[in-house]
Amino acid sequence: MANAHRMPGDLPRRLLAWYRGARRDLPWRRTREPYRVWLAEVMLQQTRVATAVPYYERFVAAFPTLEALAAASVDEVLALWAGLGYYRRARHFHAAARQVVARHGGEVPRDPDAMLALPGVGRYTAGAVLSLAYGLPMPILDGNVERVLCRLFAIRGNPKAGRTRKRLWALAESLIPQGQAADFNQAMMELGATVCTPAAPACTECPAADLCEALRLGKQLELPRLPKRRAVPHYDVAVGLVWRRGKLLIAKRPMDAMLGGLWEFPGGKREAGEALEETVRRELREELGLEVTVTAPCVVCKHAYSHFRVTLHSYHCASPRGRPRPLGCDACRWVKPEELGDYPFPTGSLKIIRALRGAGP
Repeated sequence: MANAHRMPGDLPRRLLAWYRGARRDLPWRRTREPYRVWLAEVMLQQTRVATAVPYYERFVAAFPTLEALAAASVDEVLALWAGLGYYRRARHFHAAARQVVARHGGEVPRDPDAMLALPGVGRYTAGAVLSLAYGLPMPILDGNVERVLCRLFAIRGNPKAGRTRKRLWALAESLIPQGQAADFNQAMMELGATVCTPAAPACTECPAADLCEALRLGKQLELPRLPKRRAVPHYDVAVGLVWRRGKLLIAKRPMDAMLGGLWEFPGGKREAGEALEETVRRELREELGLEVTVTAPCVVCKHAYSHFRVTLHSYHCASPRGRPRPLGCDACRWVKPEELGDYPFPTGSLKIIRALRGAGP
């Protein structure tokens, strides 16, 4: 590589100087408190900064310390997380907070092995928390950083593949300037988020443009070379709005399932050739041991998850007999429509809830 001899020394110095003037004022950058740094890193996984900010601010207002989070119930945590998605992050973070209180006296461990032993903590999260909060010289490798490195060094391999990923981790570690891990790691993430973007990199604004091998080769739009995305499957899901004496029946999803710990209107995926009304009756029978009569359709809404899309069909139902039993869920409960906001529901159900407020069967 033509400019390899200049890269290691020049890049950190330039990025640090650029970052001092270009960094965004984000709430989690106003502190080095390990708990809040950790919370931000968990929230920012698979989530845009603009989306995460209000959730972060509400979360730290409700749970200002790691001890406060550890003392909360899972339902309280999920209620504040509702709408942010990827709920396993919240459950793992809550479980990890409890472990830190129980095993480390409430202090986020500085030891990488101890950090990696916590629920939901992988190499990226450990590196981010320990470098940003404690200044340890640990690398980070998120999507932004891997894109920056692939372009700077013209790395043509798939950044998600084992050999290439190992090389990227080694590069990220080798570039950290002594005593400046926190700012350097944030500068790399900031460069990828605001300048070295996926589709339209602003190369004229990049402080390392003349060091970038991909730009020199005219390959900046081709790198990194990611595998083609598979077609996203679609499912029709039908749920029952079961009424009894002015109350609605809701069910709590199993903790080990997708969206575990959240509440929902009971139902499930339509089977091949099945009418949606029959889906509701079958699912209510299997999930709650309840026979229902479908009376009228309610709202239909669409929602996209990370690996699939759903069209959610809701139907008003009456339950003339029988007591619901949690056969395929962790719990079930009758609630008034105005009480639905007290329970954490997945984003896909919120349109149904809005339609139900003030409505009856």
